[in-house]
Amino acid sequence: MKRFVDLLLALGATLVLLLPILLVALAVKLTSSGPVLYWSDRVGRHNRIFRMPKFRSMRTGTPAVATHLLDNPGAYLTPIGSFLRRSSLDELPQLWSILAGDMSFVGPRPALFNQDDLIALRTAQGVHELVPGLTGWAQINGRDELPIPEKVRLDAEYLRRRSLGFDLRILWLTFIKVVRRDGVSH
Repeated sequence: MKRFVDLLLALGATLVLLLPILLVALAVKLTSSGPVLYWSDRVGRHNRIFRMPKFRSMRTGTPAVATHLLDNPGAYLTPIGSFLRRSSLDELPQLWSILAGDMSFVGPRPALFNQDDLIALRTAQGVHELVPGLTGWAQINGRDELPIPEKVRLDAEYLRRRSLGFDLRILWLTFIKVVRRDGVSH
């Protein structure tokens, strides 16, 4: 049932957001050299690696680590990178990952391939059994600001509480967070 809802929502969102997606792609292309999309190796269900697209907000050649681990993250941003991140527009290409079945709308955010501590803690809690999401319970309870053990605790709570109603609540709260730009790293 969840997969069916994901497909319906992703198809609908893609149709509704097609013009903004094209405009953001054009803006990325016009404001920096390199590809429009950045394909990130991420950890999916059962710790399988998949390639997740995002609109490129960082300059080409930026190290493939979590943004908070960079010495000076702002130095790596493209001219419109900060705006893309604050507005969460850089996440729009992940609709492709939802359509492909690598992601869901709601689930734990997919870890970077090299976040061994996060992957190990999630595996120990059984969270690796879930399809990762565009948003999740940890995202609306702190987003980028949470320490890894707290993220995993919230991901495990989502694993226990997951339901269509809980997913709808998380989607609604995510919408509110994005509009308010709460907890977004720049």
